[in-house]
Amino acid sequence: MTENPYTVVGAGAIGGTLAAHLHAQGVPVQLVDADPLHVAAIRENGLQIKSPSGVLAADVPCYGLDDAPATLERVLLAVKAQATDSAAAWIAPRLSSGGYVASLQNGLNEATIARHVGADRTVIAFVDLFADVLEPGVINDGGIGAMALGEYAGGTSDRVRQLAHDLRHWGTPAVTDNVAGYLWSKLGFGAMLTATALADADMSELIDRHRPAMNELAAEVFDVAAAEGITLEGFDAFDPSCYTRGANTDRNSEATDDLVKWLSTQTKTRSGIWRDIAVRKRPTEVPTQYGPVLELAAKHQLEVPLIEELVLIITQLETGAIAMDEEHLTALDRKATR
Repeated sequence: MTENPYTVVGAGAIGGTLAAHLHAQGVPVQLVDADPLHVAAIRENGLQIKSPSGVLAADVPCYGLDDAPATLERVLLAVKAQATDSAAAWIAPRLSSGGYVASLQNGLNEATIARHVGADRTVIAFVDLFADVLEPGVINDGGIGAMALGEYAGGTSDRVRQLAHDLRHWGTPAVTDNVAGYLWSKLGFGAMLTATALADADMSELIDRHRPAMNELAAEVFDVAAAEGITLEGFDAFDPSCYTRGANTDRNSEATDDLVKWLSTQTKTRSGIWRDIAVRKRPTEVPTQYGPVLELAAKHQLEVPLIEELVLIITQLETGAIAMDEEHLTALDRKATR
């Protein structure tokens, strides 16, 4: 058993799920969350992770921001991307000199974290995890995905290997010096999943029906990745090489067939973005996630009209200016084929 506990900051879908698996493995872990109702429920009833195989319960210490431990050693940051800057600022004065922060989040958040704690105390991570918070203290785990861990400053390390080992109850994280390749692949895949939040239907059905838009969204992200010299990495049922600019059309079609089939087997049928808009009525992390993609596209003078349109529509849905409608995807299809 490791000596110092992991501190999961952000006990939501990703953080809560991984914390429960660390606890199940006998690894000491504590939670910090900004939602007082979530904190109160975990303190009273423990953290509950529901899945098709049953309920994984974790009776672990849970703190609010005001009563959290004064010193943190190993932090797993799992807040929404837009909360990264404020969360990292909160963590920095509490982080021990030998401690680190691992970004178990969506998007490219490591540079923001490193500005607060230093690149040498930042662990870069990729997580593909299907889960949703159902109610305070209760998370639905929609199926095990994939994970990759490495050092943001470059290479791998004993602490990264230890983290991968400690997460073995959840799965088998890859330890690699190319986590960025996974993150950029996820941004391409994530653009497709985000687009399904424009309508009120299952992810697999919408991706299947709107292949032109899905292909172009991924291709635009991967154009930027190529300009940045990123080597893309496949994960789960997603093969990014089938969605890069000029990819073989037969391979692309087969890859999408496989992706649609895989998504249809998942118990989570709607994206977290859809849930934020339709159920939780709160801002999504899409503008923060794709902000760096848009900035780098401008830097390399690349046109990414579908990504720009996707971000715009999502922000309009967040504010209620427009409603979910599959016509948004049909319009993206038309834009993709011009």
